[in-house]
Amino acid sequence: MIYDRDMENFEKMSRRSFLKKGLWFGGGLLSVPPFGYGYAIWVEPRWLQVERISLAFPTLPEAFKGLRVVQFSDLHFGFHLDVNQLTRVVEVIQAEQPDIVCFTGDLVDYAVGQHGKEMRDVLKRIQPTYGCFAVLGNHDYYGNANEVASVLEDGGFHCLRNRGVRIQKDNQSIWMAGVEDMWEGVPDLQAALQKMNKEEWVLLLSHAPDFADTAAASPVQLQLSGHSHGGQVRLPFIGPLASVPYGVKYPSGLYHVGPNKSLTLYTNRGIGVSVRPIRFMCRPEITVFTLM
Repeated sequence: MIYDRDMENFEKMSRRSFLKKGLWFGGGLLSVPPFGYGYAIWVEPRWLQVERISLAFPTLPEAFKGLRVVQFSDLHFGFHLDVNQLTRVVEVIQAEQPDIVCFTGDLVDYAVGQHGKEMRDVLKRIQPTYGCFAVLGNHDYYGNANEVASVLEDGGFHCLRNRGVRIQKDNQSIWMAGVEDMWEGVPDLQAALQKMNKEEWVLLLSHAPDFADTAAASPVQLQLSGHSHGGQVRLPFIGPLASVPYGVKYPSGLYHVGPNKSLTLYTNRGIGVSVRPIRFMCRPEITVFTLM
């Protein structure tokens, strides 16, 4: 594996209480000196970073060598993220000339509300070679999960709710699978893999990164996840000050999971924020993978 980095330009209420404690603690630290808290509110949440990662898989079909997969996650639209910021995200994604685009959940912070049409219209501008794919995150269930799924579908994304689709190139194929969220949904990996061909190479989308412990026991080569936001607030030698259920073991970055390390997992830090509108040492992220 090669890892390259290129910096560029409420359970509803119980969950919120759980996160709020850690994030308020982070806010308290950042308030001294005062500019630190200002930076965490006004600068870093808007300072988008593009991570570039090359991943080598011996079993990847030859036709898909060099495939460019762009991942983004956790927009939390409506909570300190509006249509102008979403448009900027889409422009960055489209500029990468992706073959596949993956969204790993939490389109909205709570509900679609009156913004469904404008979200759909912006998402439609993403035009990868082989399509856009998405799963739902726990926040997408807090209002109306079916409505969120409809926004994604109408925006040009295949919303993979315990199902998969085949991506064909020449006479070779890979299987794109997605499962429901671990927290608010009922993930069923068997259903998502049911129609794949034997020994087909699999890319799995799961909002929750800790689902990798389940996926590692199945024929899945690569899992892309979000959910954790990387902790939103990170400190040197300490790491994230807050974590969320199902995003504890694999909070950010690249992991090799399973007894034989057969599953590659990447946890994206997400675009938006939740509970507290701050980021510190944890910039919002778009990830560009080149599969080899």
